[in-house]
Amino acid sequence: MQDSKLKIEKTEAEWREQLTAEQYRILRQSGTERAFTGPYWNSKEKGLYRCAGCDEPLFVSDTKFDSGCGWPSYFAPVKPDAVVELRDTSHGMVRTEIRCATCNGHLGHVFPDGPPPTGLRYCINGHAMVFEAL
Repeated sequence: MQDSKLKIEKTEAEWREQLTAEQYRILRQSGTERAFTGPYWNSKEKGLYRCAGCDEPLFVSDTKFDSGCGWPSYFAPVKPDAVVELRDTSHGMVRTEIRCATCNGHLGHVFPDGPPPTGLRYCINGHAMVFEAL
């Protein structure tokens, strides 16, 4: 079965021109922001969180919760195919990396210690997203 979702591909020069230095480091180089320093980790506004690389919807505020980890945390993406999961064995750990399904930008990681109804904690870099108030 072929994936019908449009994928966004750009050169590294095009990404560098479009993104801020911090967005580029996180989205294109799999970086992370320090805990409690990025945007949205403590935001309680109602709205939609979109990918900073391609503007695709990723998470809604109704799924956001305070995990205490210092990054914005959600128990589910806006739709199951909004993100893709990859095995990440960097830094001497085994984790599940989360990437934007449309532009392949690194978003963060998902862990099995979240609240109901999913039991998941999508721990996302704030600089990987832009917020749209609703």
